[in-house]
Amino acid sequence: MLQLRASIVLKELVQTSPKRSFSDIIRHKKTLPNAYTYSAAYPDGRISKLKTVCNGRPFILPLAGRRFLCTKTEGAIDPTAPVKKDESVQETTAEKRRKAGILPSLEDLLFYSIAEGQERIPAHKFITALKATGLRTGDPRLKECMDMLKVTLKSTSDGVMLDRHLFKKCVQSNIVLLTQAFRKKFVIPDFQPFASHIDTLYEKARNLSGGLVADYIPQLAKFSPDLWAVSLCTVDGQRHTVGDTKVPFCLQSCVKPLKYAIAVHDHGTEYVHRFIGKEPSGLRFNKLFLDEDDKPHNPMVNAGAIVCTSLIKVSIFLLFLFYFRMMSFLKMMAGNEYVGFSNATFQSERESGDRNFAIGYYLKEKKCFPDGTDMTAVLDLYFQLCSIEVTCESASVMAATLANGGFCPITGERVLSPESVRDTLSLMHSCGMYDFSGQFAFHVGLPAKSGVAGGILLVVPNVMGIMCWSPPLDKLGNSVRGLRFCPPSVHNNLFLFHKGSFLSFQVKSVINLLFAAYTGDVSALRRFALSSMDMEQRDYDSRTALHVAAAEGHIEVVRFLLEACKVNPGPKDRWGNTPIDEATHFGHHEVLALLQEYNNKYNPPVNTDADKESTEKNLDGMLET
Repeated sequence: MLQLRASIVLKELVQTSPKRSFSDIIRHKKTLPNAYTYSAAYPDGRISKLKTVCNGRPFILPLAGRRFLCTKTEGAIDPTAPVKKDESVQETTAEKRRKAGILPSLEDLLFYSIAEGQERIPAHKFITALKATGLRTGDPRLKECMDMLKVTLKSTSDGVMLDRHLFKKCVQSNIVLLTQAFRKKFVIPDFQPFASHIDTLYEKARNLSGGLVADYIPQLAKFSPDLWAVSLCTVDGQRHTVGDTKVPFCLQSCVKPLKYAIAVHDHGTEYVHRFIGKEPSGLRFNKLFLDEDDKPHNPMVNAGAIVCTSLIKVSIFLLFLFYFRMMSFLKMMAGNEYVGFSNATFQSERESGDRNFAIGYYLKEKKCFPDGTDMTAVLDLYFQLCSIEVTCESASVMAATLANGGFCPITGERVLSPESVRDTLSLMHSCGMYDFSGQFAFHVGLPAKSGVAGGILLVVPNVMGIMCWSPPLDKLGNSVRGLRFCPPSVHNNLFLFHKGSFLSFQVKSVINLLFAAYTGDVSALRRFALSSMDMEQRDYDSRTALHVAAAEGHIEVVRFLLEACKVNPGPKDRWGNTPIDEATHFGHHEVLALLQEYNNKYNPPVNTDADKESTEKNLDGMLET
């Protein structure tokens, strides 16, 4: 039961514009004498009856199950009239609304949750609270907020304190992301305890000794065996780093799953696997050996990686285009963080690459390359890709892009297709850790790829990406400290991840779907769609995500549901209202035009067995927008 103070709420009921939903007023829960009690209130403002308690004698006012909206009466304040510039009056009005339990905006709700009863908050307190959620002040998604915060602090006399109006001015551009962070709606809600656990695992692995730094080229041999770094990035953009995470190093074999993903993104799975197999070889990664079909066993061994390089859409005769093709892809995967190139490593790799040249000529003899391939140019590009430099921080964003179904978590940009991500993670799981792949898959159960520079690229699908780096290697070529870091993380259920689930994020609750539509969170809707969630499921009032998005005016959500998810544009709720009715009622004209356009050309699908069998296949193309 929700109870409201009569003297304040009656004024709100009488003097509110017709666009104001009744649910915006029902907020206060404090029990007082002579209070009005509303029962059976629905989230969208519909109520079945109004119970009034007056001097202890109740009576019932039926409302015929329709939407209850406030109407303007004579003498009420016109909400469309210009706002008076009297700050004291505005503050008094806002204070009355706050005391009545009516928070006018998400910005105010966020301010009061941080202020803890104070009228002003220090700027550093907001920044500290933001970092505690896992977000960084340098996050591209918070650029508008941080820029406005800097300008505001410079232009005010008291440059370290923010009142409610200044705070609202700063955060309003990024309020949806900030609200999700402070309401603990991210994939890791309590980020600080999680980060502390990562630090504990880091320290345990740091004490290990043993292993040898790769020395077949001078550029690898120069690294200190004491270097040790771990960096992670979640699918919501939460970040944590510990150790030597700013030191650049070459990806080496860690680039193999990335270029395979790009090849599948360009050509599709079927074409790529005409030239490369899918099975673990059971042999050393640099053996001159093919499968029974005269194809490399998989793209994670040298032979398969060389063939995969020949499939990338780049002019082999103009190798300078390597930067414009591969580097742009990898920069997008890394969220535009550090991705460089070590020319010295490239020259050394080419000078000492006799084994890889032997593999290249063997592949050419067996006609493993596409027609017209220049094998020498392919090997040059192969060595260049191995010489790409990253830091632990930028590589963790690359891994998080794979964990996020091909969408970079800190830019929201789609880099890879769902098909390419799915196939890449499958092969990383079965073939990514050299001759230790079977053991790693059994004990850890997560997709990973190691490299001779000491890196381990680890993906927790739909949760996070992790990059571990320490130069000392074991006898199989994997980082000693990296292997020590990985198993305890999973054995302690740190990631709440079941082995083998891959791109199947088990979110079945309609509440999460409707809340994402309500807040305008398109990225969350993409994740739900990737997990094969029914995007047309309804709540207890038969309202869909499209109803909610249309009522709130979130045109990007409406467009995603109609174009990408192909939902029905005209479902009716329990009151017979469609999303078009919602957009009309609340005056969202752009949303209305979009809904009418799709409603006119919508053809209800025929539910056949063939449709059910092709659901997973259609999912790959569903998120192309």
